[in-house]
Amino acid sequence: MNKASYPLKLPASIKSAAQRLAREDGVSLNQWISVAVAEKIGAVETAAEFLRVRAGKAKPADLLPFLDAAAGEPPSPADEIPNA
Repeated sequence: MNKASYPLKLPASIKSAAQRLAREDGVSLNQWISVAVAEKIGAVETAAEFLRVRAGKAKPADLLPFLDAAAGEPPSPADEIPNA
C-alpha cells in the first residue's frame, strides 16, 4: 500500500473523542482516523452512484412539468418555512 502523510489539525474535543474510540477499538489513532475517512469516502461515493443511477438520463428541464403542475399548491405544513 502506498502511503501519504497529511498534517491534520483537529479541535481538541474531536481529537479526544477519536482517541477514546480508537483506544476502545484497540487501534492507533492514526488507524482509527484512516478507517473513518475511508468509511466516509465509501458512503459519499455510494450515495453519488445511487443518485446517478436514479437520475438516469433525466435533465433539470424534465422536472418543469411537475413544478408547473404544483405551482398553485400551498406547501404541506411540514414544508412551510416558519416566520422569522
